[in-house]
Amino acid sequence: MSTSFHTFEVKNAGGESVSLKNFAGQVVLVVNVASKCGFTPQYKGLQELYDKFKDRGFNIVGFPCNQFGSQEPGSDQEIQQFCELNYGVSFPVMAKVDVNGAAADPVYKWLKESAPGLLGTEMIKWNFTKFLIGKDGQVIKRYGPQEEPKSLIEDIENALKN
Repeated sequence: MSTSFHTFEVKNAGGESVSLKNFAGQVVLVVNVASKCGFTPQYKGLQELYDKFKDRGFNIVGFPCNQFGSQEPGSDQEIQQFCELNYGVSFPVMAKVDVNGAAADPVYKWLKESAPGLLGTEMIKWNFTKFLIGKDGQVIKRYGPQEEPKSLIEDIENALKN
């Protein structure tokens, strides 16, 4: 079992491998995203968080997922275009992944074990579940889909101070 966010490799939208070591020393918000979800307008709030804190060592990494109501049916390229055109997203949005089940991406298996949800359940319940990762690569907190990005500002400020 990996012990840090920084030990994983993921694929970007172009299919290239990306080491999460690239985020060492940064505070990172990991979000499973979808283009056709009731929470999709959170992209705007996520971009606002990114713009507010990116110069202070903060990043957001989006992982598109089609496991919830087939709300992310597009190809990786279509997802990128949607994010840029509709929400001006400039933070990294990786290749589509599974977050639950046998085929769940290893980084999501680790996130869920590190920060179980309500009543200790590990399963991701819906799109836009968020994990705040500290500079050391450890999970600070898990947030449900209904938590608006702006409600995380205080936690991000505190993480950036540590």
